[in-house]
Amino acid sequence: MSDTGTESGTDRGTDRGNDRGSGADDSTGSGAGNRAGNHAENSAENSAGSSTDSSTAGTDSQHVMRLRDALLGRRYRSRYRFTSGNAVRLFCSGADLFGAMIESIDAATRDVVLETYIFCDDDLGRALSEALVRAARRGVRVRVITDGIGSPHLALFDTWPAAGIEHRVYNPHIFGRFGFSRTHRKLAVIDDQYASCGGINVVDDLKQDGRTLPYPRWDFAVGLHGPVVVDVRVAFEQQWRRIRLGHQPPLPPGTFSPGVPASAGYMAPHPTGHTIARSTQIVDDALRALAPTVRSGPAGRLFARLRERLRASVRDPRAAHVPCVAFVARDNVVNRRAIEKAYLDAIGEARKEVLLANPYFMPGRRLRRALLEAAERDVAVKLLIGRKEFVVLDYGVPFLYHQLLSAGVQIAEYERTMLHGKVAVVDSSWATVGSSNLDALSLVLNNEANVLLVRHPEILQLRDAILGAFEGSPQIDRARYEARPWHVRALNWLAWSFYRATMKLLTVGGYD
Repeated sequence: MSDTGTESGTDRGTDRGNDRGSGADDSTGSGAGNRAGNHAENSAENSAGSSTDSSTAGTDSQHVMRLRDALLGRRYRSRYRFTSGNAVRLFCSGADLFGAMIESIDAATRDVVLETYIFCDDDLGRALSEALVRAARRGVRVRVITDGIGSPHLALFDTWPAAGIEHRVYNPHIFGRFGFSRTHRKLAVIDDQYASCGGINVVDDLKQDGRTLPYPRWDFAVGLHGPVVVDVRVAFEQQWRRIRLGHQPPLPPGTFSPGVPASAGYMAPHPTGHTIARSTQIVDDALRALAPTVRSGPAGRLFARLRERLRASVRDPRAAHVPCVAFVARDNVVNRRAIEKAYLDAIGEARKEVLLANPYFMPGRRLRRALLEAAERDVAVKLLIGRKEFVVLDYGVPFLYHQLLSAGVQIAEYERTMLHGKVAVVDSSWATVGSSNLDALSLVLNNEANVLLVRHPEILQLRDAILGAFEGSPQIDRARYEARPWHVRALNWLAWSFYRATMKLLTVGGYD
């Protein structure tokens, strides 16, 4: 709903034919790493493996379980953590993002994964599709996830199977196995070296519902290289399995990937959470115990990346004087409030400035309260809000202005072109770029993904972009707002009440 219209393991054959690899361990890293990581399972299923292989696999499984326990304890907690040593690039348009992505896809040697809400059959979409086809035909494993409502069946999808592209659709109907939820995420991972995350769909920057925009869509994404790429990859793998299984995939003993623990619960959210990291010595011991049982080659590289990732973990981003990055994904099982809590934590720690830009601003009480409390602490709070896409939001969102303006929050409505970016900057040292709107669908229902940045140089670039758009947009004057005619006030209240009641129903009371 929120973006409709705009956003209108194993060997290659294993998962494609009968989904064995997906069901067994689709939360792994690269395809090459999966082949080594799933050695024990493939031997058992083929019932032709030697007893030596079985014994080795059992040893591997025990050591991997030790590694999991060292990282997570006995209770699996899928949370995000901050890591250092990441290269980050901020993209401000789909042309730049997908131009760089196509170059990376053309250079890929092992695998490419892509997840998007909208995949349009336009010049941009066809160029990306052709790059995916080229990669698949030269032996790269290519997998794509699209949303059933955001990306209705396209003719170009029909060309993918013959080229070897694996394609799964999340919730093909308005109401399906996952209820009303959509996958609203925009992710890509290439050879476990490059990843991207943001709000930019596979759609021309100047196209909107069949009409041409006066200027390119205002939107953002980040390209990532470094330890955080593993987190993005794990999020995709879980979604890939989730679509086949119809629920949150379990993490079965004996098939637990060494790539999963690194993404799960090693760091608590910035900036007020507490780390739940286990002793680094325990982790190193587990890695050393596992290393001798792993054959050289792709599996060895996978463990080297895991070790590098663990050592790049930052226990407290507030105290670390180095740039940090975290990937946070929202789902309806273990991370229901993950993105909202990231916002709440950052706004709660704000001391000077909160800049927030979002196309669909209908946050719940907790987030509104956090903004009000920040303004009462004399923090400069500026909201840049999109308009002219959904009539109910154009009338409903202004109902919230009274309380915000009374507390000193500054509000501007962006009208130059379509605002689609979901970004925020706090005190010039914390920022987020992602797919999550600040409304009920994104915060409570849909699958979303954001990247958090702490002390990265790109934060200042993003801050300048938000401030520039804010200052170039008409700001809401409190006196004029309070002088609205009675029928406009009534429409604002009715639209807000209708939206709130509808979202309460869709989210089963989760929206507050």
